[in-house]
Amino acid sequence: MGSNREQARDTRYHERLWVPVAYWVLSVVVIALLGAEVFVGFSVAVAAGVYAVFAVVVGGFLLAWGRVRVEVADEVLRAGPDELPLTRIGEAIALDPAQTKALSGPRADPAARLLLRPYLKQAVYIGLAGPDAGVPYWLVASRHPDELAAALTSRPAPVG
Repeated sequence: MGSNREQARDTRYHERLWVPVAYWVLSVVVIALLGAEVFVGFSVAVAAGVYAVFAVVVGGFLLAWGRVRVEVADEVLRAGPDELPLTRIGEAIALDPAQTKALSGPRADPAARLLLRPYLKQAVYIGLAGPDAGVPYWLVASRHPDELAAALTSRPAPVG
């Protein structure tokens, strides 16, 4: 059950950018290979310690990478640690994988605010309505870019 704070929020969109299972499986293979390199010529205790260190480091990295949230609530976009009031958004466009690749690579503006993950091939381009200390746009990865773009551009009905 959610807390009162969560229930009081006007949440229009929420997504957690979890790391896919394939990355976890691959990390187990990498840890096994790296640990095997160290295991040769050392005692079992040293090898176990090395495996444990590798597992903690890689597991911690994947957990930190996947705990990022994208949320549209209380008239604010929260993308990871950053926040953007919805009133500052000029346009929000759901991008396909080719457009995302272009805007995050060769056509990227170095001053843009990016929240991307290599396992998410789509994103939302967020054009700003006014100057933002040199930030021309935001690019936010999403598994559901159409839903995120709709949540960013929809405005609640006036009360009264």
